[in-house]
Amino acid sequence: MSIDLEPLAKTTRLLFSVELTPIQGERFQPTGFPSLGAATYQTRDGLRLLVESAQSMANRMETTCWDQKRNAPIAILEGISHVTVRRKGEFFTDTMLEAHRLNSPYVMFGKMDRSTLFEQLGSSLNAFEVGPTPSRNKVAEVLLKWDIGSLVHGAFLSAKKGKEKTLAGGRLRLPRAVSAFVEAAGVRVAASGGVKNDHVNPSGDTKSGYGNVPFARDEFTAESILLHVNLDLAQIRGYGLGENAERLLMLLALHRVRNLIDGDMRFRTACDFKIKTGGPVKAARPDGFILPALRDLEAALPAAISACQSQMAHTTVSYDDVLKKGKDGKGKKDDDTPEVDEDGDPEESGE
Repeated sequence: MSIDLEPLAKTTRLLFSVELTPIQGERFQPTGFPSLGAATYQTRDGLRLLVESAQSMANRMETTCWDQKRNAPIAILEGISHVTVRRKGEFFTDTMLEAHRLNSPYVMFGKMDRSTLFEQLGSSLNAFEVGPTPSRNKVAEVLLKWDIGSLVHGAFLSAKKGKEKTLAGGRLRLPRAVSAFVEAAGVRVAASGGVKNDHVNPSGDTKSGYGNVPFARDEFTAESILLHVNLDLAQIRGYGLGENAERLLMLLALHRVRNLIDGDMRFRTACDFKIKTGGPVKAARPDGFILPALRDLEAALPAAISACQSQMAHTTVSYDDVLKKGKDGKGKKDDDTPEVDEDGDPEESGE
């Protein structure tokens, strides 16, 4: 089935606001940030709570398109551009899994033939030369070849080799074309707690993992919870990649949004949502546009991918460097250290 995108031709943004509700009960656990905890803030309409950030939603949308059993994009997306990293001959990671996509060090410094992707990108974009950055069209053209997800979810090519060699001094970046976040209004704290029991040695050394450990926990209730989605159509057109690529990027973005909504919106153990009311998902802008059904998007994507096949490639690199620990030699858990996303924002911590 062909999906008619003509209703979007004269608008710069496609906006959705989808009301959610906890799948059971009333309480939910929002995302938390290092040294901050839950993100609450005052607006002219009262207190708001950030339930899920744009950084996290980008990762979740891309995850819906990955087949964990095959270590590859889901079958319907066969043919899109992405970079797979292998280590010691085995699958290691992929741009579709990395928080920074192409800018992941495993991707950038993975070896291909006699060079690295870092060298290939720098050469393609003349990024090692002194002077102005390449045009957005040129950057988009190169990103389409290597990793189309970077045109959907944003890119910040800040990798550097040694003290001198960088990709245009870290100035190559694109904001997200599709972004989403979940926000709650009319929120109240639902305080609770518990205890980690040690029935063998209740008074043991808690710093070493023994003993009983009581803890407090703040969850929330809300009068309303909204998933907001913003697809920047003007940005996609501004890439200057032609009608076929524009259609593919729009369909990919819509597919990820629909896949997320129709799929499992369990963001954390105590944060599990569903759409509050059934029926079609209608856009807030432009008025009257309805998010296509998943089956229709899946039917339209293969032809759109085929039309852009000559502009895309699936690349495999090898990363066999030693995985070094941090300078303190101790290493840190992933959720202890906030990262920086494509737009320079810190990633939130895990549960």
